[in-house]
Amino acid sequence: MSADATRSAETHAPGVAHHFTSLAQQHEAARLGMWAFLATEVMFFGGLFTGYAVYRNLYPEAFRLASHHLDVTLGTVNTVVLITSSLTMALSVWSAAADRRRTLLLMLSLTMLLGATFLGIKGYEYAHKFHEHLVPGPSFRYTGPDPGEAQLFFSLYFVLTGIHALHMVIGLGLLTYLLLRARRGAFTTAWSTPVELIGLYWHFVDIVWIFLFPLLYLIGRHAT
Repeated sequence: MSADATRSAETHAPGVAHHFTSLAQQHEAARLGMWAFLATEVMFFGGLFTGYAVYRNLYPEAFRLASHHLDVTLGTVNTVVLITSSLTMALSVWSAAADRRRTLLLMLSLTMLLGATFLGIKGYEYAHKFHEHLVPGPSFRYTGPDPGEAQLFFSLYFVLTGIHALHMVIGLGLLTYLLLRARRGAFTTAWSTPVELIGLYWHFVDIVWIFLFPLLYLIGRHAT
């Protein structure tokens, strides 16, 4: 190793990758990377939402009647659960930045519990749809009008909510990583970037559901 490289390594702050000059620079780069990733996610879900909107416009009555088979009460409960998890995630970010380790562990655990609750309720909804033979495929059974268009609605329902649920599972995995790191005291006032970045991801997943809930469960439901 050259003398310049040796001096650079000696003066490098702990926790700073070799290609950054400071924690602040590393933090800004990481945050920019996360926002770029979330921008691609917005485009991905935007395409799915656009496809749903097109078919909803083509078959408004069939989609409206099919949506009556969704449980608004469970959807509402899940919405409250996710909004609450956004609060606990925000408190996790604050706790990490304030170096409050016990509060951080509690808030991360609560966020994971709320996320698991959401998935449990969604799993119950899926099981009910299987029981009613409303899962698209050979066993699909629908007694209302326009069964073909209704099957399209449920296809989009399972695709949209299934991809969202997959993002929730990934989020729970990331929260598990944070919890394990937090138990070892990895996050301090000087460095809590992973908590902030994963918090942004969690908030994004919550916002996606805020759009999914009215699109699938509410729009046109009370129309005559």
